[in-house]
Amino acid sequence: MNRLLKAVCTVIGFVFLMSLIMPLNTLVPMTSANAQDAGRSPIADIVEAWRASPHADRSSEAFTHWNEDGEIPGSCATCHSSTGAEDYLNGPMSTPGVIEHPVPLGTTIGCVVCHQSSAETLASVPFPSGVAVDMLGSGAVCAVCHQGRASSDSVNTATLGIEDDAVSAELGFINIHYAAAAASLMGGEARGGYQYEGKTYKGKFTHVPNLATCTDCHNPHTLEVAQESCASCHQNISEFSDIRMSPIDFDGDGDTTEGIANPIASLHERLDVAIRKYAADVAGTDIVYHSGSFPYFFTDSDGDGAASGEEAIYPNRYQTWTPRLLRAAYNYQIIAKDKAIYTHNPHYALQLLYDSLENLSEQADVDMSGLVRP
Repeated sequence: MNRLLKAVCTVIGFVFLMSLIMPLNTLVPMTSANAQDAGRSPIADIVEAWRASPHADRSSEAFTHWNEDGEIPGSCATCHSSTGAEDYLNGPMSTPGVIEHPVPLGTTIGCVVCHQSSAETLASVPFPSGVAVDMLGSGAVCAVCHQGRASSDSVNTATLGIEDDAVSAELGFINIHYAAAAASLMGGEARGGYQYEGKTYKGKFTHVPNLATCTDCHNPHTLEVAQESCASCHQNISEFSDIRMSPIDFDGDGDTTEGIANPIASLHERLDVAIRKYAADVAGTDIVYHSGSFPYFFTDSDGDGAASGEEAIYPNRYQTWTPRLLRAAYNYQIIAKDKAIYTHNPHYALQLLYDSLENLSEQADVDMSGLVRP
């Protein structure tokens, strides 16, 4: 189907959908009290839920980043437009997350992306590592975009032939991208994190049978987590981050009752310290991280351990990379950008953090006392 025809079909479908909704919204002020009496179509509630979700936010950076360019490149369009997503799902999917042509501006991630036959029957999803994952069930279409854009393999390719502690102008920070929840979920099977040679890694996070896919835990339209599903078993928690199912003291603080998010956060903080220590003592240039400025790692010109507005700019990006430093920084970013990794795959997160700290400790003064690897 050519692009013009597809666009026409999309418009027709949207007009039809609105014809079901708008008469109810305009003629009858909807409240919970009169919705049933008015015979409100269930599709109206679904569309309203989607409209309030990040997938429908036309003003967000995810859908406006390319406005000045006039089109969305094929390397981004799959996850940042309905048109690109449709083209990818109906194509060969030969390069994970990439189509070979740009697409027009103006779409979000709409109903048609997930409610088409190619999405509903999708069984195997290629990941950046080259691995095709077929254990995602109803969450397969979610994994197309929430898989990140890099992997262990990306880092290994970039560092091939360079000594671990040699500074190389050929190296730059490798960013997994954002919200790579499916990569976290699949763990060592998808190789989303940097996995050190000789180590074994947790595979797919196995929970309980009815909470095993993206849509088991997240409302597919609002994207919110179904809290009641968690509360049925975890009855004494006020936040998801309070949940813990392991008695092991991973961070050596003596507390095994705190939520598993706490030792992950503790090791993440330790990794920040270790990265800065290695950068200063081995790479020879102070480094600092800023979560909101690309490419996230910058030269700490004043050595105060914090990224000021003048420092967190692209021209001041960190450029004194060694392979060892790059691997640890890559894993640091994975934990930083998957805000719920403590839910998606907590032990995989702890393994990545522990191994990064251990590897840096071979050359820098990194305190590993009290730490336990899952």
